[in-house]
Amino acid sequence: MNDSVISLPLGPVMCDVAGFVLTDAEREVLRHPLVGGVILFSRNFESPDQLVALCREIHALRSPALIVAVDHEGGRVQRFRQGFTRLPAMRKLGELHAASPRDAILSAQDVGHVLAAELLAHGVDLSFAPVLDLDFGQSRVVGDRAFHRDANVTGMLAHAVASGMREAGMGSVGKHFPGHGYAEADSHVEMPVDDRDFDTIWAEDIAPYRGALCSTLSGVMPAHVVYSRIDPAPAGFSAFWLQDVLRQRVGFKGVIFSDDLTMEGATLAGDIVSRADAAHAAGCDMVLVCNRPELTRDLLARWTPALRPESAARIAALKPSAYPSLEALSIDKRFTEAWASVQALV
Repeated sequence: MNDSVISLPLGPVMCDVAGFVLTDAEREVLRHPLVGGVILFSRNFESPDQLVALCREIHALRSPALIVAVDHEGGRVQRFRQGFTRLPAMRKLGELHAASPRDAILSAQDVGHVLAAELLAHGVDLSFAPVLDLDFGQSRVVGDRAFHRDANVTGMLAHAVASGMREAGMGSVGKHFPGHGYAEADSHVEMPVDDRDFDTIWAEDIAPYRGALCSTLSGVMPAHVVYSRIDPAPAGFSAFWLQDVLRQRVGFKGVIFSDDLTMEGATLAGDIVSRADAAHAAGCDMVLVCNRPELTRDLLARWTPALRPESAARIAALKPSAYPSLEALSIDKRFTEAWASVQALV
């Protein structure tokens, strides 16, 4: 096996790996020209030192280095625990807003700062956070991951979290566009359907994506939800939602990530190559394939997309400029103050 670093533009596929260290087969997959990133899960975390070593090895495979990402939101969706600050569910910030909007916004920025700084210190480039779905009280997958029922409160708190992440040196990814909060079904295992009209979704669910947050977010992840009165395709496979609404009407210029193409909500588009084709054609810059290594191999063997230079440039722009050490964080006044603020929330 050739262990030399290869120079390739970042491709449109983000895949995963099985364990605490890379296998030879995984190294070859990650060197494939279509691959541009790796998403980590709890199964990839044994200890802080092990995570640092894994990220270092992934980064060393390619130039420019692959993007290493994780779902690290807080609450029940926090992949790394030992050695990391316990982060509150975002609903906690929404509840704080009812008592003191100013305190809630400051706390949200602190949460974003701690979240991002700790990940960067371990070599992780990006977290798929914050969740912008509204808390309608009926989604089985969103729940306390949402900030609030009110779109304006959600937008303010999400902007504060994203600003804290940016302050620490990391981009942010809003999800799940245009909104997963109203649809009850869990798109991991079912095909959710939202039967509201466009004007209602625009006025409520999409409101957090507009304004200041639009230019702060580095990425957006669409929902595997069918909005049946608007388009028969799930949002992540819909040029209407991604190009007309998100790019043109909202004005978003960052990376559009598909949600995981192995989820039940993606199967409507066909086999794994058809799903990737549909997401890419609709406007996704990067497609995620998780927890099914055989489907990753199948996709890389058979998919022949027309690569878009603008997508590669957007993906490359996600790369942080620096990775602070844990020692540096321990004496950084901004981080230690933010850490104390977060400790008071949980």
